[in-house]
Amino acid sequence: MKRKEASIWQLYLTFLKIGGLTFGGGYAMLPMLQREVIDIHHWVTEEEVLDIYAIGQCSPGIIAVNTATMIGYRKRGISGAIAATLGEVTPSLVLITMLATILLQIQDNIWVQRAFGGIRVAVCALITQSVFTLSKKSLIDVPTVLLYVATVAATLAFSLSPLMVIPAAILYGLVVQRLKRRKP
Repeated sequence: MKRKEASIWQLYLTFLKIGGLTFGGGYAMLPMLQREVIDIHHWVTEEEVLDIYAIGQCSPGIIAVNTATMIGYRKRGISGAIAATLGEVTPSLVLITMLATILLQIQDNIWVQRAFGGIRVAVCALITQSVFTLSKKSLIDVPTVLLYVATVAATLAFSLSPLMVIPAAILYGLVVQRLKRRKP
């Protein structure tokens, strides 16, 4: 895949689209992020998105904004980071400002509650699809599969915080890579 350059305007509009059409938080943006920045614009590879998304997950703040900022920075430096970040947050700022007073008046409406219930189910399906797609690039050998299984089991059994899981996964990755380099 040949990488393409990105203009400030393209970064803003792309992340405006992602931010405006993503419901359900940072994980829900994965399918659209894959389609826009990998498939359409060819700005980054799947492996790079996984790395960027992992860093965005373990960094303070909102995953979607962190991810947009890092991709924007990678493509155009500080101005790209600003453009991508502004694009990502603009739809939310506009929508929240418009809906804040309305939602307080209609939040008890049964149709509104049912609509949000449907949105939650759709977001779960989108996240599941992204997990399967991204797992093809992440679960590449026995050590990564073992880490995945151990992480899921420990998280379910002990309700571990990402602040505990991520450093442990980093340490595991470092140890596995060191052991791989030692083998003849």
